Amino acid sequence: MKKFQSLSHTKWDCKYHIVFIPKYRKKVLYGRIRKHLGEFFHELAKNKESQVVEGHICIDHIHMCISIPPKYAVSNVIGYIKGKSAISIARNLMGLKRNFTGQSFWARGYLVSTVGLDEEMIREYIRNQEKVDRNKDQLSIFDDPEQ
Repeated sequence: MKKFQSLSHTKWDCKYHIVFIPKYRKKVLYGRIRKHLGEFFHELAKNKESQVVEGHICIDHIHMCISIPPKYAVSNVIGYIKGKSAISIARNLMGLKRNFTGQSFWARGYLVSTVGLDEEMIREYIRNQEKVDRNKDQLSIFDDPEQ
């Protein structure tokens, strides 16, 4: 049986599959940035009473399954996570005190899908995402460019 969470007048189980990318889909999510973001996303979600249930940082995009209470809009939580993480990357990893140039780390927008009854399937997909990407890259090497 599903385990529901509670607010003062609500029982809920709201999970979302979220995908977002760095600006221009640059391949920058590795090394120190990857390690920093892994821990930081959990903290940021907790600040919004949410929880990252499953997550994976690929070199050019992020997948996460996140549980968000119904009192928060998904867009508010994801906007908060993307905004605060971009500031943290600029300050802690790039050595900037302020972002005077107007550049942003993340691309605008994100993909969101409700998880519903397929939670285990979504979590498995997130866990294996890097392997799937690697296999697709290997196949594209041998594709005929004229097709």
